[in-house]
Amino acid sequence: MLLADVLLIIDFQNGVCKGSTPVADLRNCISKINKRIEMYRQSEKPIIFVQHNDNELVKGQADWLIIDDINTTDNDYYVQKTHANSFFKTNLKTILDENNVAAIEICGAQTEYCVDTTIKMAHGLGYKLQMVRGTATTIANDYMDAKTTNSFYENIWNHRFLEFV
Repeated sequence: MLLADVLLIIDFQNGVCKGSTPVADLRNCISKINKRIEMYRQSEKPIIFVQHNDNELVKGQADWLIIDDINTTDNDYYVQKTHANSFFKTNLKTILDENNVAAIEICGAQTEYCVDTTIKMAHGLGYKLQMVRGTATTIANDYMDAKTTNSFYENIWNHRFLEFV
C-alpha cells in the first residue's frame, strides 16, 4: 500500500473511543490503524497523534489519553487542540512544514466532527490526502447509525478531498 509523507491519527483517546457510547467497530479500526502505524515506522515516516482538549478531555486525565491499544512511542508527534479543526491554533502546520509534508494519511475519530473538519481544512491548504477505508469511526447520532455515518462521509471524501488506498 502507498504511504503518504506522514500518518495523522485524530482523537483516538479513551474518552472519545471508549466513552459511555464506544465508537463503532473499534477493534477492527484499531487493527487497521496499528497496521498503518507499523508501515510508517518501518519506512521511518513521522506519525502525529492529535488529542482533543475540553471540559471532558482534560490534559493528563484518563479520558484524554490515547487508547492503550494504539501503538504510540515517545518519538511520535503529539498535537493538542481545542477545536474540531486540527489546524486551528495548534502547531500541526509547523510540524508538517518542518517535515516537508505534501501528502497526509488521515484516520481517527469522530468521523463527522474532527476527522471531517481536518480533512477539509488540510485539503484547502493544498495537502494531498489519503485514507484506508475503515480507519475513521464514530458513534450513532440522531440521524444515522455509526456504520451509515462512516459510509456517508467516506463517499463524500472519495475523489473530492482524498483518495482511498
